[in-house]
Amino acid sequence: MRIWLIRHFRTQGNLERRYIGRTDEPILPGQTGNILCCPEKIITSPMLRCKQTARLLFQKEPDLICENFREKDFGRFEGKNYEELKDDPGYQRWLDSNGTIPFPEGEGQEAFLERTRHGFEQMMEHLMDLQCREAAFVVHGGTIMAVLSAFSQTGGDFYDWQVSNGSGYSAIAEEESWRQGKKQLTEIEKL
Repeated sequence: MRIWLIRHFRTQGNLERRYIGRTDEPILPGQTGNILCCPEKIITSPMLRCKQTARLLFQKEPDLICENFREKDFGRFEGKNYEELKDDPGYQRWLDSNGTIPFPEGEGQEAFLERTRHGFEQMMEHLMDLQCREAAFVVHGGTIMAVLSAFSQTGGDFYDWQVSNGSGYSAIAEEESWRQGKKQLTEIEKL
């Protein structure tokens, strides 16, 4: 199965470089994208920005919504940017940990990775049960990074898979291998 992992279009929070996770903000007006594929199924996070991007790219509603594809909960840092946080000792501790400790009153990296990876496995198995040959996932940057750091045949660190708004990756998942427990994505190409 060919899959497309596409990050949602830019929001005001992205423009201002804010930590936007649980805030359900819309994409900025006037954005367009080229349809890169004609997926049989379109899967999104439940967040407005992902659903709006999918509608613009594919001219239809998402087929499936996956709760586990929500962006990370940034806790006390939600809606703030570096300038607003740079003097916060909790923020400095988080930076010094390379993002490995939980956000104050938010979600930890391990919990986020586990949630996202579990959601991806479930969704892939569901798509394979439907005999889907091509699917587009319109999700968040963190979601893409979590999926590819876990399932890429070549491996790689979480931060190796960063992607800009409206961009992403294509990849192949071999159904037979996946069902036999070799759950990996191959032929990964940046869009």
